Amino acid sequence: MTGRVSFVGAGPGAADLITLRGAKRIAEADVVVWAPSVVEAECVREHARPDAELVDFSRVSEAEVVDVYRRASASKLKVVRLHAGDPALWGGLREQYEICQKLGLELEVVPGVSAVSAAGAAVGRELTASDVAQSLVLAGPEGAEHLKDFAAHGTTLAISASGARTARIVEQLREGGYADDTPVVVAYKVSLPDETVTRTTLGELEACVKEHKLYRTTLFLVGDVLKAPARRSADEPVRRSRAAKWGKRRESPSATAWSMVHDWQETARAARVKPKQVTAEPAPEPEPVPMLALVPEPVEAQEVVEEAPKPKTAVAAAKKKPTTVQASTTPRPRKPAAPRAAKKTKRAN
Repeated sequence: MTGRVSFVGAGPGAADLITLRGAKRIAEADVVVWAPSVVEAECVREHARPDAELVDFSRVSEAEVVDVYRRASASKLKVVRLHAGDPALWGGLREQYEICQKLGLELEVVPGVSAVSAAGAAVGRELTASDVAQSLVLAGPEGAEHLKDFAAHGTTLAISASGARTARIVEQLREGGYADDTPVVVAYKVSLPDETVTRTTLGELEACVKEHKLYRTTLFLVGDVLKAPARRSADEPVRRSRAAKWGKRRESPSATAWSMVHDWQETARAARVKPKQVTAEPAPEPEPVPMLALVPEPVEAQEVVEEAPKPKTAVAAAKKKPTTVQASTTPRPRKPAAPRAAKKTKRAN
């Protein structure tokens, strides 16, 4: 058995938006490699063991992270490398994966909920629709310079870039064909208590970012598919919901699933606790057997007495095993009488 490295998607931010498998891997981990700047501390604090080693990926060099992988291979450790959102999106997964492959480690990639999905869910809109946009283009920080070419497709764009570069983003999108009234969703720290999710247009995007002071990595969703739905007319009939039709709605199974995660955590934590050494108490010495117990009782005639098993202590104390006497009912033959001396002759008169 060798060490294991699991590349786990931590989700968009909230600790309960991680997958069950991801939470289980964190609970089992001996070492957790993560960056507090992109993964919330609550996600690690909620799932990791108290004795797990935490390595801040943003404060160590690449060589030090490789040393963690080497140590995992030598000592058969379980390591979790946490990625914000999904490891397959803008996470630098390929390089880390190839390094661990060369070290002969067991590898696993656990997908996560991406910030793109969380932002779409926050505004209640799907990012692809058959009548508006049938595709979705993802552009990371390094791909932001090619937005003009991406915008030429006229589909939905998901751009992860620094808010400080908003002016350049707006310029390229306009050159690519997007109009100023194109809907834009701005999402920062989506799913967290201090999240910023707002709707705007391409023409007002720069002012919106400055108003909310979003200068770090921010997600921009651009496309006509994000238009807010029209409000229902007062004369339009309200459809009866399925829940009202079929009665009380069933409770969500998420609470049951989350309790399973905590059970895994407790199991993993209990496995790391060393059992206390219990010193065996000396066995009590056997009580001395009285010598009278070693003397066999007299046996009556015509009675067979079965000898009870003797305790080991008594056998050890007795040097000779007493024999049991059994009376016999057969008459013993008499010995022939010795011949008597001849009678003396009568005295002579």
